Amino acid sequence: MTRKTVDLLTTEMDEAWQTLRRRLEGLTDQEFFWEPVPGCWTVHPAEEGRWIVDYAEPAPEPPPFTTIAWRLLHLAECKVMYHEYAFGPGRLTWNELPTPHTAADAIAWLEESQARLRAVLDGLSDPALEETRLTNWGELWPTWRIFWTMVSHDLHHGAEIGCLRDLYREMQPTGHIKDRLR
Repeated sequence: MTRKTVDLLTTEMDEAWQTLRRRLEGLTDQEFFWEPVPGCWTVHPAEEGRWIVDYAEPAPEPPPFTTIAWRLLHLAECKVMYHEYAFGPGRLTWNELPTPHTAADAIAWLEESQARLRAVLDGLSDPALEETRLTNWGELWPTWRIFWTMVSHDLHHGAEIGCLRDLYREMQPTGHIKDRLR
């Protein structure tokens, strides 16, 4: 079983994950829910004690600003859905996903969803990376693209989360960036 490409993809996936995970160290619920601008998409309680993640189809242009909570859960949800359709039964819907509503629970769910994808990658050979897999929107992709998308996704949203955390820290204790610019 040849694994040169799998090994390279594994290294990239692990490095992207470690970069993202470091950005989440010590995340508080206050940071998790912080809304840097009015009208942010976030996570909030809905009916019957259920929590929901804001979303709209089609997505608005330009997209709304989002909280760390939204971005973190978006990462976990996408990992779950990519796994479900590419490597699982392909029946789960977005509305069936849990919505953790604390930083610690969201990070734990993200870790679980990452571990599931990573375990699949561990079991693959290079030729298996060319096999087509289903996406949750019905398109067929080569297996390598599923993993590469998750690498890119972790880096993209991890950078955003890092910037939001930096901004949050810089805005304390005044609570507003304009106060710091005067």
